[in-house]
Amino acid sequence: MEATSQQRSQQAAQQAAQQAYSVLLVDDDPVFLQTLCRSLQRKGLQVHAVETGVDAIDHLQREYYDLVLLDLNLAGESGLALLQEIKRQWRDQRVVMLTAYASIATAVEAIKQGADNYLCKPVNSTEVMALFDSDGDAATVTMEDTPLSVERLEWEHLQKVLMDHDGNISATARALNMHRRTLQRKLQKRPAAK
Repeated sequence: MEATSQQRSQQAAQQAAQQAYSVLLVDDDPVFLQTLCRSLQRKGLQVHAVETGVDAIDHLQREYYDLVLLDLNLAGESGLALLQEIKRQWRDQRVVMLTAYASIATAVEAIKQGADNYLCKPVNSTEVMALFDSDGDAATVTMEDTPLSVERLEWEHLQKVLMDHDGNISATARALNMHRRTLQRKLQKRPAAK
């Protein structure tokens, strides 16, 4: 009986601590926004969801957030450019980058630009809650001992060249000596399994 009472008081303390956390979710996918927002609110977090970089900056100017979850691609707008602006104005703001198309090149670039972590979509509330349990250190990109598949190597190379050209599809296609539409099709596909 005493252990149950102690467990309940620990759970209550954890819930009270969770309620103190506020999250700004920045993503251009309204379905993803709504789903993750509701899921995080059920965990006791205060969540504000916006779809543009302008709205994100506006919210950050008005309110403090414990965490910003920022999509890498905001309807053609670069999440990395927004990350730079956030870090320029609020150097200590904790930002975690989200993307459906993860690559080593984009992960490394996000961390270099000041992101505290990097998560691949779909992201669930448990993964976000784990960010609050971590010590806040920047994520590290680990390399596996097994070689990548040819398809994955191609994906990584395309992402690296795209990053080298600041996300400009036309410039990337020219650098790769590839038709722009072909590059777009390749970039829209999910990355190959390792």
